[in-house]
Amino acid sequence: MLTWFDEAVANGASRWKAAEQLEIALKTLNRWRDDKGTVLIDKRPDALRPVPSNKLTDEEEQRILTICNEQANASLPPSQIVPMLADKGEYIASESSFYRVLKRHGQLHHRGRAKKRSKSKKPTTHVATGPNQVWCWDISYIPSRVRGQFWYLYLILDIYSRKIVGWEIHSQESGELASELINRTVMAEKCTKSPIVLHSDNGAPMTSSTFKAKLHELGIIPSHSRPRVSNDNAFAESIFKTVKYCPQWPSQGFLTLEESRQWMLKFERFYNHQHKHSSIRFVTPVQRHEQKDQEILEHRKQLYTKAQEANPSRWSGQIRNWEPIGAVTLNPEQVLEESKQDKKAA
Repeated sequence: MLTWFDEAVANGASRWKAAEQLEIALKTLNRWRDDKGTVLIDKRPDALRPVPSNKLTDEEEQRILTICNEQANASLPPSQIVPMLADKGEYIASESSFYRVLKRHGQLHHRGRAKKRSKSKKPTTHVATGPNQVWCWDISYIPSRVRGQFWYLYLILDIYSRKIVGWEIHSQESGELASELINRTVMAEKCTKSPIVLHSDNGAPMTSSTFKAKLHELGIIPSHSRPRVSNDNAFAESIFKTVKYCPQWPSQGFLTLEESRQWMLKFERFYNHQHKHSSIRFVTPVQRHEQKDQEILEHRKQLYTKAQEANPSRWSGQIRNWEPIGAVTLNPEQVLEESKQDKKAA
């Protein structure tokens, strides 16, 4: 590391900037050499460290181990044992000291019959650079005017363009109906040979063997959210909110199944062809899906530039950002984590 540091400085880099790239303080690098520039050996292993005055004695440490290993306390953590001792009028050490002693003696393991806490995995990340690359889908309730009766809206969304590429409303949830929908959607989008990623949660229709077989037949890559984490399917949750918060949404519910289908057909036409989506620079999902957004946004940019040139006093800064939205990432947490690790390794 010192060789790299010297090489960087010799090529014109500042000392502090070179140290920053190594993620080591400049003072530490200076301590590694003596006044003549000779690299010193690491003195930390042979350093004589003073014993803390408040260190637990061997007897106290053994007393902690004995108490923690008693049959009555075998399933209890120190956070339970220490208060129990206090109620008996006995104080040996703090709760953190109990944990340190157990760790030093290799006994800081999961205690009790409960399942050990496990870390949840990061969500799977998918990036869409064009239409028909990453779809997400879900099923949501459609209320009827009969209390307790619901219909089910199956909806597939392209995350790149935000276009509703497929939907149906049925009286039940099933993998067979979902299979028929995905098959018709692929045919309608003419992407039978494209390796599409289809993301969903872990509901019964999404994980049914019939639906999985259909995805395999169509060459679609399945992707699922983590259990009980709705944020992993945020695009699907967002489109359902857009549907149900539409001003024309009947708050009392639909009278018949056919009525709900007719309403959804009108909404899908409006949403795809007329609604200017805020996340894609206020172009319609169809314009984005057909990749006409660049031309539209370029026209807006030229219009704003001319307006700024005509009345520069009315503009305190730059014109509105009309640059096209690039790639769209589903669950970008994993991408951010990998970029951090790459930066750290560099």
